[in-house]
Amino acid sequence: MKRDQIDSHLRSARETLRTEAEALLHAAGRIDGRFAEAVERIDALRGKLIVTGIGKSGLVGAKIAATLASTGTPSFFLHPSEALHGDLGMIGPDDGVLAISYSGESEELANILPHIRRFGIPLLAMTAEKDSTLAGYAETVLDIYVEKEACPLGAAPTSSTTLTMALGDALAVALMNKRGFREEDFASFHPGGSLGKRLFVKVADLMRTEGLPAVSSKTSLQEAIVVLSEGKLGNVLVLEEGRLTAVMSDGDLRRALMKEDFDMKRPVIDYATRNPRAIDDEEMLAVEALRLIEEAKIQMLPILDAERRVRGVIHLHDLVSAGIRSGRKAGTKGTKA
Repeated sequence: MKRDQIDSHLRSARETLRTEAEALLHAAGRIDGRFAEAVERIDALRGKLIVTGIGKSGLVGAKIAATLASTGTPSFFLHPSEALHGDLGMIGPDDGVLAISYSGESEELANILPHIRRFGIPLLAMTAEKDSTLAGYAETVLDIYVEKEACPLGAAPTSSTTLTMALGDALAVALMNKRGFREEDFASFHPGGSLGKRLFVKVADLMRTEGLPAVSSKTSLQEAIVVLSEGKLGNVLVLEEGRLTAVMSDGDLRRALMKEDFDMKRPVIDYATRNPRAIDDEEMLAVEALRLIEEAKIQMLPILDAERRVRGVIHLHDLVSAGIRSGRKAGTKGTKA
């Protein structure tokens, strides 16, 4: 690609971002009590907030509805055309409607406004035209006017859709703040996401309890290596009278091979790590177990009962496969059993 082409593309990108950023800044300066009124009206709903719009406004509206729903405000998107053909029945007496149209005159949207009014429920609007049909029906109007679209023709919705989406985000954040929406609340709506897994998946959900590689402390190293290999966990549990006393890992075996007195016939306990890192709480969050594994630079964490009998193990690979990722420290503390 020629240098002048690269420069042209970069100028275009920078101008687009500046134009849309300026639209957001201008809107931030215009925001007033109507925004606070909208937040209060939505918060007071006993039912759902139905978001509706056509074309690009509809696409943005679907995103706003999804954001609200995931942050504690029951919400869904309703297409105006579908509403006219039966889906108005999805709107209940305890619901509210957020209608989006830059011009405020979208035909499909305008056609359902009288029917929404019949329900006697709150109607909020996002529009750039305060004298439009939509604004006339709405109880609260949020201004999405932009001086300039980023599109060089001034035709494609660009700055205006960015502002509309950002204003939807602002509503969601204001409602989160008002309701004291916490990290735990967000995770409960996203149990499959990384945050949900950090806050809800426990050791008990992932630990292995059957077919664990274990040997007696008197077992020869040679026999222990066979169990280590067959166990496919990179570790073997070393027990005395059924209680955990040591763990031999692949790393322990490599280090043993470097010793001058290395002897395959000697007891495995001579080469294993005594008093290994372990926990006694299978209700511990999996992310906390991962933190302990990473801190100790090990691969496997045994879970013991009060008498140091092994109830199960949790392996680094199981945590990673389950999508558990280390983040900030969880509140639960591990114990060395």
